[in-house]
Amino acid sequence: MFNTVSRMRRVVIWLKAVRAPFFTATIIPVVLGTSVSYSELGHVDWLLFALTLLGCLLLHSGANLLNDFFDHLSRTDVINIEFVRPFTGGSRVIQDGLLSPAAVSKAGFLCIGSGSVIGIYLSVTIDPLIFFMGIIGVFSAFFYTAPPLALVKRGLGELFIGLNFGILMTTGSYVVQTSQFSWHPVMVSLPISFMIAAILFINEFQDYTADRSISKNQLVVRLGKIKAVYGYIIFMLCSYISIVIVVIFGVAEPVSLLGLLTLPLAIRSAQVVRLHFEDNQKLTSANLLTILNHLFTGLLIVTGYLFV
Repeated sequence: MFNTVSRMRRVVIWLKAVRAPFFTATIIPVVLGTSVSYSELGHVDWLLFALTLLGCLLLHSGANLLNDFFDHLSRTDVINIEFVRPFTGGSRVIQDGLLSPAAVSKAGFLCIGSGSVIGIYLSVTIDPLIFFMGIIGVFSAFFYTAPPLALVKRGLGELFIGLNFGILMTTGSYVVQTSQFSWHPVMVSLPISFMIAAILFINEFQDYTADRSISKNQLVVRLGKIKAVYGYIIFMLCSYISIVIVVIFGVAEPVSLLGLLTLPLAIRSAQVVRLHFEDNQKLTSANLLTILNHLFTGLLIVTGYLFV
């Protein structure tokens, strides 16, 4: 009985370390790319879908673990006392003494390595393009916080998060199913790309003080909180404008307009950011609303493609 409880506790700790509740950031683009292929082919290869999703989740987990490890080394998570769980400040498994830095880093490399093996298999058996997409994913997963590049520190975090968890995962999932490239999934993924970037952006508000103190000049630090309010609004506007544009130009199916149904959520979150950008606790509703916005917008677009 004791061993069972102990094992379950370890599982819970590792789920916390990889930030499993936020795996929707990976699930949505993979399902979206697959649904676009389904609308064209009329069927889904479920084994390939499972491999694609598993590979992407492993890369996502590895990125989160290495993010925690390198943020621990730079001390940004150590000195961060304004974080708001569960949205900001990392998983805290190292700071709370639940896992050692070495264990977290080893697990991170193991996840990235395992995800890479799946990616190589898919690229060899289906299309070499998947390999090059995977290279970008692995590069981003490691160098997001790792020196000497530390992409987020250079204000490039949103760009690479939007690219990887939007365009690349959606298009890659489509290529796995169809064995060919198309601009269709690229354009359909744009609102998801902007929204996942907005999630990172809003989370940076609560990390502002700690990040600035160690010169981790993420985008909110570079802009300052007042200007960053308008930056958040621009991210959300771009999400919905991209939906309309890709439909108007006939690049995406009209069913993509279903994503506009979440606009009230975006308006509400923008109001919260505008009113409470200096209050970390009151701002948490905007953190949550932005995540829900991404989730529901993605699901609505997916639903449209499944029944088109």
